[in-house]
Amino acid sequence: MTSRLLLDQFQKVSSSWKEVLGEEFKKPYFQKLDQHISKLSRVENAYYPPLDDIFSAFKWTDFSAAKVVILGQDPYHGPGQAHGLSFSVKQDIPIPPSLKNIYKELKSDLDINPASQGDLSSWAKQGVFLLNSILTVEPGCPGSHESLGWELFTDAVFKALNRREQPLVFILWGAYAQRRQKLLDTTRHLVIASPHPSPLSCYRGFFGSKPFSKANEFLKLHGVSPIRWELLQS
Repeated sequence: MTSRLLLDQFQKVSSSWKEVLGEEFKKPYFQKLDQHISKLSRVENAYYPPLDDIFSAFKWTDFSAAKVVILGQDPYHGPGQAHGLSFSVKQDIPIPPSLKNIYKELKSDLDINPASQGDLSSWAKQGVFLLNSILTVEPGCPGSHESLGWELFTDAVFKALNRREQPLVFILWGAYAQRRQKLLDTTRHLVIASPHPSPLSCYRGFFGSKPFSKANEFLKLHGVSPIRWELLQS
């Protein structure tokens, strides 16, 4: 029997995402992926984020409303951290090191003081599509779901976004995210590529890259309202 666990979850997102991605669910890779996640779902906390949050990025940011795409690799792998938005954690979870560095660059770029919490959903509400290349992960094992088929799915997401008439900003931090640049028409969309904000690479060019001001300048140039990058304090 074909599993529909992930497909049923995706039915909760907006109709515009379902229109551009509907064919993916019929493909063998996605059916295998659905079966794998269904098996894991029989065991409590076998993967992060929870099932209801796997497609959170698609729920928070409609396909037609996306202005900026920030691509992560895979979800945080610690208890309670991942909630379906790349680089984001819920308000009661300690801010991870990479996100702390994102806040430092935000301060340097736009003089916005670092938030005391790590929930980026207010960005997502404004059209910042916070996508991970891989949408699930095993506890304590980064990259553990890399071969399940998620990247084929998110490749399809990137291709759909690339076809949109309205230009977008794609923020690609680190070599892994920058692999997706080949899927983009850089004559229409703005690609902001720099090293990853992790403590291991942030001093190699992430700091000083000014992604937030560059994104807003591009949006305004194309008649799109800029992102309010300030975050609510907890």
